[in-house]
Amino acid sequence: MTSVASDKLASAPSPRSTHALHGTYNVAIGYLRAFITLLVVAHHSALAYQPYAPERNATLLAQPRWWLAFPVVDPHKWMGWSVFTGFNDVFFMSLMFFLSGLFVLHSMERKGTGQFLRDRLLRLGLPFIVVAAMTPLAYYPTYLTTPAHAGIAGYWHLWRALGSWPAGPAWFIWVLLAFDVIAAGLFAFAPKLLPWLVRVTDGAAARPILLYLGVVAVSAITYIPMAIHFGADSWSDFGPFFFQTSRILHYLTYFLIAVGVGGVAMSSGLFARNGKLARRWPLWTNAMVLMYFALAAAFITMISGVGKSLPWGPLLGILWVLSCAASCFGFMSLFSRFATKRRAVFDSLTDNAYGIYLIHYAFASWLQYALLPAALSGFVKGTVVTLGAILLSWGTTAALRRIPAVARVI
Repeated sequence: MTSVASDKLASAPSPRSTHALHGTYNVAIGYLRAFITLLVVAHHSALAYQPYAPERNATLLAQPRWWLAFPVVDPHKWMGWSVFTGFNDVFFMSLMFFLSGLFVLHSMERKGTGQFLRDRLLRLGLPFIVVAAMTPLAYYPTYLTTPAHAGIAGYWHLWRALGSWPAGPAWFIWVLLAFDVIAAGLFAFAPKLLPWLVRVTDGAAARPILLYLGVVAVSAITYIPMAIHFGADSWSDFGPFFFQTSRILHYLTYFLIAVGVGGVAMSSGLFARNGKLARRWPLWTNAMVLMYFALAAAFITMISGVGKSLPWGPLLGILWVLSCAASCFGFMSLFSRFATKRRAVFDSLTDNAYGIYLIHYAFASWLQYALLPAALSGFVKGTVVTLGAILLSWGTTAALRRIPAVARVI
C-alpha cells in the first residue's frame, strides 16, 4: 500500500489505537478459535450418527452427493447428535470468519498489502493445495461402503469422473484467502472504507447490542435473498473450490465487520475482560439458546405441514440470522468473561488448532469406518470418534510443527 493511503488510515479519527493486537495476546480470542476448531472436529465426527444422515447411494457418481458431507453413515444413531450438529451448522463457520477478520487490519498496517498477501498465500494457499491433494484419502472410506467398490484403481477412476475435486473442510481456507484478497484491495484502493468500518464499530465495547443488531441487519440482507433464491443448503463448486452458495455473502459480512472491530485495541474493545459483553454473558448465552430453539421450533413446524400459508422462507431466514449472531455473541461473551488466564494445555491446543482443522477430516472418516461393525450406541461411537480425531490430529500437528518449515505455515 502507498504511504499516502497508510497515512490516511493511521489518521482515522478513532479515540483508540487501530493496532488491535500490537504487542499483546488476547487469551479469549485465541482460546475461542481453538474451541471452535474442536467444535468443527466434533461436528464432522458426529455426522455419521445423527438420525437424519441420508442413505448411501450405490455409487459416488449418483446425485445428490450427500457423501460429500456424510463420508460414512453408521446404522447406530443418537438423536442428540442432530441437535448438536444442527446448532453448530447455524453459527460456527460464521464465527470462524469473524475471528479471522479481527487480525486483518493490524496485519495490513504493519506489513503493507504486498507482504500481507504473500504471507496469506503461504499460510492459506499452500495448505489448501496440500490438503486438497490429500482429500481422496479422507473419502476413501466412503468408497469402501459402496456395494461395488473395486480397490484403489476403481476409486481413482470414479474420483476423476466426479467433474470436480472435493476438498472437504478445506473450502474454508480458500474462501478465507479470497476474503483476505478483498480486504487487501479495499485497503489499497479504497483507503477511507476500512477506517469508516473502524469508526462504525468503535462503540461495540460499550454497546454490544448495537453491534449485534447491525450484524443481524446486514446478515439478513446478504443471506435471506440468497437462501430463498438458491436454497439454504446449496453449494457451488469449480474444481477444488467449493463454497456454500447461500452463505457466501453472509460470511463476507461477518469477516468485514470483524475487520472493523479488530481496528480497536482488544484490551479496551469488544473482547475486554471487564467489558459489557463479558459482564452480560448470562444474557447472551440465554439469547443463544432461546434463538436456536425458536429456529428449530419453526423448522419443525414447517416440515410438519402446519401453517402452510405462512412465508416460511423469510421467517426461517430471519430466525436463522438472529440465531447465528446470538450464538456468536454468546460464545464471545463466555470466552471474554472466563478465558482470562493462560493454561499450558490450552496454549498447546491454540498453537496447533490450525493444523488440527486441516488434517482432522481423514482421521474422523477412517475412525467412523473402523467402528461400523462395532455393536456400540451412536452416542458412544460419536464420542469415541470425536476424541480420537482430536487426539490424533492434535498429536500429528504437534509432531509436524517440530519441522521448522512446517511450523512457519501452520
